[in-house]
Amino acid sequence: MAREIVVLGAGMVGVSVAWHLARRGHSVTLVDRREPGRETSFGNAGIIQREAVRPYPFPRDLGTMLRVLPNRAVDIRYRPKGMLKAAMPLLQYWRNSAPKRYAKIVPEYASLICLSLDAHAPMIEAAGADSLVRRDGWLELYRTHEALSERLSDAEDNAKRFGVRYRALDAGELAAMEPDLAGDLAGAIHWEQPWTVADPGALVQAYARSFEAEGGRVQCSEIKDVTRHDGGWQVTTNAGVLEAEQVVMAMGPWSRDWLSNMGLELPLFVKRGYHMHYGTTGSAKLNHWVMDAEVGYLLAPMQAGIRLTTGAELERLEAPPHPEQLAAAERAGKKLFPLGKRLDDEPWKGARPCTPDMKPVIGPAPGQQGLWLALGHGHQGFTLGPATGRLLAQMMEGETPDIDMVPFRADRF
Repeated sequence: MAREIVVLGAGMVGVSVAWHLARRGHSVTLVDRREPGRETSFGNAGIIQREAVRPYPFPRDLGTMLRVLPNRAVDIRYRPKGMLKAAMPLLQYWRNSAPKRYAKIVPEYASLICLSLDAHAPMIEAAGADSLVRRDGWLELYRTHEALSERLSDAEDNAKRFGVRYRALDAGELAAMEPDLAGDLAGAIHWEQPWTVADPGALVQAYARSFEAEGGRVQCSEIKDVTRHDGGWQVTTNAGVLEAEQVVMAMGPWSRDWLSNMGLELPLFVKRGYHMHYGTTGSAKLNHWVMDAEVGYLLAPMQAGIRLTTGAELERLEAPPHPEQLAAAERAGKKLFPLGKRLDDEPWKGARPCTPDMKPVIGPAPGQQGLWLALGHGHQGFTLGPATGRLLAQMMEGETPDIDMVPFRADRF
């Protein structure tokens, strides 16, 4: 039976949830203060990461801790106020990254990742967005043979357990694929399955247009209040009031405060990130998405230029930007590839919504009938949005989901 549903948040996750619900015949309104795909989903690396079957653990080895402690690394930076605000979730994150706990989390997390390509494919087709997508994988390059060998060991295990496909490249093979990379490089891993997207925000927008073609409504307005009302829900915006039988909370890093107002405390924290687009020097060309794995940044040949994305910054959600991490990544990036001038007026800043056990929250909100959650995807909201939309729609319809959803329930906390 068709229902009136409001989806809050128009990033990749919210748009995907709305798309699946509209396809099932429900009357769906998608609400966000900005147009679809203009927040976190706009600024990512643009990879649908089928290979990413292991979530990012908190570093626990002494070597990494000592490297990060001076707070000058490219891959991770921290701010004392941000660390203090997220102290308890970060402590739980550290505990869940212990070997035994992490070993249990990996197959649960991988069950979602393994759905990613099959979930994106019908949405890409329906949206007519194939021109944005490449299907030739990406390169994770290494400067030392020791680090490459260790990573290849993980890759082999992932191939056996989770069907990940990859190819090991020595320095010569890497140079043949990317002749304009410089430096003394040991080699790379060519992850063969992932798809890359030349404009991540444009893909989300294409999905949103496909949602509208299914009869869905997109409303760009500021959300003022979300309350229970007459057995259903009332969403108050600066454009008026929406009545709904059910509401889906998919507001990424902003979800925590809204849920807290409803009496539901989830241990969400944020990892911020930055990007900048660059031209190239001379006739240099970057053929693939390339991660400088031992330094901690990524270069992506996108429509807007070569996008450089930083690693993570542990900081408060709305704190002012800190340009040092991007500047450090830029210095390293220019040594690897002949980046030209900056093309953006200022760096882009976004925030990834993270949970202490590295798994998203997908399913019903405890004690809040008719409220559903789709949030906390960390580094992989862009990858996992369509799979989340399909799974949540199955749950909302009372169907048996494609995978076991118990590991993603909110009441696990």
